[in-house]
Amino acid sequence: MNPLLGISLKVVSALFFTLMAAGIKTVGQDFPTGQIVFFRSFFTILPLLVWLGFRREIVASMRTKNIGGHVKRGLIGGCGMFLGFAALAKLPLSDAIAIGYIAPLLVVVLAAIFLREKVQAYRWLAVFIGFIGVLVMLTPHVASSALMSGAASPAITIGLMFALFAALCNASTTIEVRKLVNTERTGSIVFYFVVLMSTLGLATIVLGNWVMPSPREFALFVGIGVMGGIGQILLTMSYKHADTSLIAPFEYTTMIWACLIGWFLFEELPVPAVVFGSGIIIASGVFLVWRQHHHSYAERAARKAGPTHTV
Repeated sequence: MNPLLGISLKVVSALFFTLMAAGIKTVGQDFPTGQIVFFRSFFTILPLLVWLGFRREIVASMRTKNIGGHVKRGLIGGCGMFLGFAALAKLPLSDAIAIGYIAPLLVVVLAAIFLREKVQAYRWLAVFIGFIGVLVMLTPHVASSALMSGAASPAITIGLMFALFAALCNASTTIEVRKLVNTERTGSIVFYFVVLMSTLGLATIVLGNWVMPSPREFALFVGIGVMGGIGQILLTMSYKHADTSLIAPFEYTTMIWACLIGWFLFEELPVPAVVFGSGIIIASGVFLVWRQHHHSYAERAARKAGPTHTV
């Protein structure tokens, strides 16, 4: 276990997933969800094969001791992906991301129930402080949102429901991945997931609503898949180095990445509420790392001291 490495992998994966979400939001109005799921999953195979080839694990990653676990994770994750992509097409990006932050709270609860992880009080505290930071950052957006005006359109209402159920599915998927890493390679977990998602997405072609993308849109689809693949690899690796309940609060960094991307690419300066909220999230993350380091140091010292004996 290397908690700091696990946290670092989680934060970087959040960056790639944020870039991916921005791309999905761009194409979400013009393409059906099933087609987006297919391209996102199919082109994820590109970085996956490069990574597995570098590690010389292509053949090994096709071996599995728990095909049932992969199928279960894939079906739950597939529901979350379809619902999440549909929500992105119907909701403002900031609102969709905000609702997605329910997932880390659910992960901590589910980890305590199903994984029997001992969730220390400071981890609960960090999760809730981080969530407060998110609410502070979203204040300018939520204040003007139709979700809070009482005049939400049917599309907004449906998008809200999609996002809520997607968050539940994503939290459940995290638990399933945490189970799989005990027996499966990281490459196997990602490989079987993208194969199943590609199959499910391709199956929707029978609905007859697929749209031929332009060269620019096709390039965007490739980028979405590659970024999603890199993010998925880093996220899965992070679970090998730290407890699920420790990593979960760092999902909030996606909002920070979103602000930075908007600033550098679109010259959108963050408002004071965003800066303040980001500071709260960073502070909760730093506190979590410091407390985990202190806890690990105390455990090592106790093991080194060994049992005490009385004469």
